[in-house]
Amino acid sequence: MPVARGKAAASGGQAVLSARLNPQVSLQAQPGGALAACFNDYSIELGRFSARAIAQAEALYDGLPLSFFAKADALARELHQLAKRLAMFGLLEFSFAQGSSEFVAIEPQTAGYWPEPAKIGAADRIVLSRFAYMRRRGDELVLESPRSSALFRVSAPIAAALAILSSPQPVKKLRELASFPGDDLLGLLLDSRILFKVDAKREDGRRGEGDDALVLWDFHDLLFHTRSTEGRHANPLGGVYPHVDHIAPLPAVRPPWKGERIELAPLEAAQHEPVSPFAALLEARHSVRDYDNAHPVTAAELATLLARAARVRKTWESDDFGPVLGYTSRPYPSGGSAYELELYLAIDKCDGLARGLYHYDASAHALVRLDVAQQHVDEMIGAAVYAMDAETSPQILVTIAARFGRVSWKYASLAYSLILKDVGVLTQTLYLAATDMGLGGCAIGTGNIEQFADMTGLAFHVEGPVGHFALGRAAPQVPQRDRDRM
Repeated sequence: MPVARGKAAASGGQAVLSARLNPQVSLQAQPGGALAACFNDYSIELGRFSARAIAQAEALYDGLPLSFFAKADALARELHQLAKRLAMFGLLEFSFAQGSSEFVAIEPQTAGYWPEPAKIGAADRIVLSRFAYMRRRGDELVLESPRSSALFRVSAPIAAALAILSSPQPVKKLRELASFPGDDLLGLLLDSRILFKVDAKREDGRRGEGDDALVLWDFHDLLFHTRSTEGRHANPLGGVYPHVDHIAPLPAVRPPWKGERIELAPLEAAQHEPVSPFAALLEARHSVRDYDNAHPVTAAELATLLARAARVRKTWESDDFGPVLGYTSRPYPSGGSAYELELYLAIDKCDGLARGLYHYDASAHALVRLDVAQQHVDEMIGAAVYAMDAETSPQILVTIAARFGRVSWKYASLAYSLILKDVGVLTQTLYLAATDMGLGGCAIGTGNIEQFADMTGLAFHVEGPVGHFALGRAAPQVPQRDRDRM
């Protein structure tokens, strides 16, 4: 792609946007014209291609200009199809370079990302997003945003040139600067929501960027939400033991402090009180990852569980702080009585309920079935099985979603941390209710916020997953003597 003017077009050349394979990926030709992408210990089948297309695909190692895919011939169409499949699996990156000088390398952060530079005009005023930030990663500078579907590795001159965009600038003025990075690069950053056009009809600052739901987010909260879940970043996530070669693990039990020691067991025994049902329930609670699919949870049991753990018990309003605010009471505590959490149930097996995705209307104590493809339900439940490292699928997967603005409308700086605390107490409530009913539950550490957004049509920053809980009837336990023989 040619750059209009500025440094990116210096020396009489043109900066070109190219697609290239991620450095960890290789292409392997298979018998019969099939092609596979290989990385680490994985292999992904990409489909069948002509011998000519497979030979031309070698160009993806160094980079194939995106202009090539626009050609009206069979080879270009085949290569475009191949590139799109690679992009769907996050196996491509994109280079914006002039000859051997690379100004920017774009690393996709969401599946299927493909750069589409936004159009800009001389009269447009653009500015950096308040969610955009630059940091050092190894020996590189990276520019990113929790709103963006891509991360930009930037050269030092480009990083310096973008500093002027800390305040809104007319494009006409930018084009007059010697350091101007060019319309196409600005268009890529606009497309990725790292820059945005200032709307004269809206206020600058928070209200000038995107929808009103974004006004309610602080920078650190949105960043933590997107980087601690799946779907909107390409960083390693989960139990990958990143520090195993550098730092010894902490002991399971903290070493005791020195000082006066008071043994509590004798004091406890002196009460001579029988174990209460609640204490027995706490002792019995444990995570269950193996389920009895011959005897799934019934709809009546699910109704009872939801009533005990999450229903709205009462509602009221208050104007103590100015505007009239609505409140609810539910079986678990919530910061500021916000009760921002919603339950979405992916039903795999439940006697009395059809398979699908449901929302629990806690006020009416009812389930509402959503119009979602079964394939998406399969993917959601399959991801939970993988995250749990389980042998059987949960009969019901509960996604705990938050209506973020319900908390951030009131609280600053600690809104997201309050939401996570609420997730913790609701999870424990689900655990105890399930244990009391003879059912098995298991908290799950991660979920895909983009997948949920695609299924529900809700923007990830408006309402999205913050917790997951697997539910089912526990599989019969093998007697110890039989387990010893396995």
